[in-house]
Formats: sequence, structure tokens, C-alpha cells
Amino acid sequence: MYRILIVEDDAGIAQAIAQRAAAWSLEVRCVQDFQRVTEEFAEFSPQLVLLDIMLPFYNGYHWCGELRRLSNVPIIFLSSASDNMNIVMAMNMGADDFIAKPFDMEVLILKIQALLRRSYAYSAEAPLLEHRGTILNTADQTLTFNGRKLELTKNEYRILLVLLRSRGQVVSRERLMEQLWKSDSFVDENTLTVNVNRLRRKLASAGLDGFITTKFGVGYLIE
Repeated sequence: MYRILIVEDDAGIAQAIAQRAAAWSLEVRCVQDFQRVTEEFAEFSPQLVLLDIMLPFYNGYHWCGELRRLSNVPIIFLSSASDNMNIVMAMNMGADDFIAKPFDMEVLILKIQALLRRSYAYSAEAPLLEHRGTILNTADQTLTFNGRKLELTKNEYRILLVLLRSRGQVVSRERLMEQLWKSDSFVDENTLTVNVNRLRRKLASAGLDGFITTKFGVGYLIE
């Protein structure tokens, strides 16, 4: 089942789309907090986004740019501002299609299905892991926070991946070493400590001081 995220502040339009899409076996979520669009996107990990231009706080062009920092997921703009300038701007920002309001609901569904088929016939969008405003992209192995993308080494990425997948739980040093041992790097106790400390400094430089907690004698934790 494909997942569709609707970024539309007109509740009537959003619900109408959601109901019609659900009838075609599409899983739909409507954004609730228009200041946290990227966070809700990461939490839901959709295969397609429907995006209005006129939104509270920031417009659709802003969010299109932010989503493009994280993902190549297909984006369709829905807007009554359908003059050539807005259409060109939407496409230049990375949109895949532009549908003018008012629109025929069946035409919208057909366009969604066609774009999904073209985008996912041979591959699926890699999932994103979101926690406390951070977004770990498993496709390019980067971490994004406050619009800043951090490049991670292989070991730094694997450490974060294990800790984020087990967030709220202590992960033992032995388990981390087992996960890193599966990679092409040899990891002993000292190497693990060096990698964790280097990762902590990188996170702190991006404003994520204390993101990883040490449980002495046990392991590490992302709360």
C-alpha cells in the first residue's frame, strides 16, 4: 500500500482527497502541524506528497525545498495560483506535477497512480528515521537537523542507525560492535569508543549536544 502525505490547510479539501485516495487502497495522512512538515514527513515516510502553495507559517515552495534536501519522493503541487509563474517556480523547486484548483478528484487520483507507477516500478523510497527533529536518511547515510545535513562515516552511520532503531532502550557495547563487525571495518572496544566520541563531537557541533547518553558499564542510549 502506497503512503500519501497531504500538506493542505483547507481541511475540507484534505479530507475529501484522503477519503477518495483511501477508496483506491492508498494510505493517507494529512499534516497537522504546519511548522513540522519535515518531521511529519519523516515519521510517515510517504511515497508521494501533495503540497499546497499557500500554507500557514511557510509556503509550499519552502517546504518543497526542505523535502528535496531529504528525499526524491514525488511531489505534486495543488493550488488555485495556477499562473505560469507559479507553475514554473514549482517545477524549478523540484515538483513533479502541478494541478490547478478546482480539480476533478478522479483526474487527481489517476495522476497520483501514474506518478507512483513511474517512480516505484523498480525501486522503493528508502525510509527515513526521525527523532527529536533529526532525520537519518538511510539512502545517502546522512543526518539532517535544523536544515543542516551532516555527512557521516560508515561507522558513525551504523552506530546512529542501531541507536535510533532502539531509541528509548539501552544498546550494549557488545551489540554495537556486533553490528559494526558485520561491516568491512574491524571494531574493538577502543575503536568503538573513538567512533562514538567522534560522532558525539559532530552532533554537538550541529546543536545536538547530549544526543547520545552513556550508561556506564552497560552501553549507549538515545532517549
